[in-house]
Amino acid sequence: MLVGCHVHAMPAADSLTPSDGGWLATSIGVVFDLQTYRHLLYLLLAFPLGLLYYLFVGFGLTFGLVLAIFLVGLVVLAATIGLVRLCATLERRLANALLATKLAPANDVAEGDGGLLGTARRYVDAPSTWRGLSFVTMKLWVGIVGLVVVVTLISAAQLATAPIHYPHHVEFFTVNGEPVAWTIDTLTEAVVAVPIGVVAVLVCLHVTNAVAYVCARIAEALLGTTDYI
Repeated sequence: MLVGCHVHAMPAADSLTPSDGGWLATSIGVVFDLQTYRHLLYLLLAFPLGLLYYLFVGFGLTFGLVLAIFLVGLVVLAATIGLVRLCATLERRLANALLATKLAPANDVAEGDGGLLGTARRYVDAPSTWRGLSFVTMKLWVGIVGLVVVVTLISAAQLATAPIHYPHHVEFFTVNGEPVAWTIDTLTEAVVAVPIGVVAVLVCLHVTNAVAYVCARIAEALLGTTDYI
């Protein structure tokens, strides 16, 4: 079983039960750690956000570059850069709220006179713009991983609670277009499914924490200030 991995040690108030530090408490304690569910929410939000970023930012960059020789293309590119920075700001707040990071707003935009062209150039020159673009464009892949974890967790929870709602049909994955599933028809099968589901739930929650840990480190690298990096 994958051992628990947390972004930061949480205070006692964030745990529903005390832990004695043993391997059993570490393995099971993930269920009672509120930070685990913040991580789960982060992964749950990653797919729809990543899809929106991919559609709007991808369209803006493609359309803007194709029409860059015309004024409208430059306007679209400038708007897309602004959108990327807004998305990066949202991601900093999400990471701070759900991943327990402490990311400060970007501070590398140079001071200068007003004006649309001057402002656009300062944003283009700022490294945080391009690091933010890197984070935004990879968000969809994080969302896909998160979606797999969440779907697997749901299937595991269905197994763990099988005696409550059997008969029940649980689909795990597909092979060559054919679903790999388990139809639980009897109470005996439902009872057998419980320990399997409990172990699978624990594994999924530990994987959730591990993925969230990686996401936090990526956020610190790409969304953190230059002083932090």
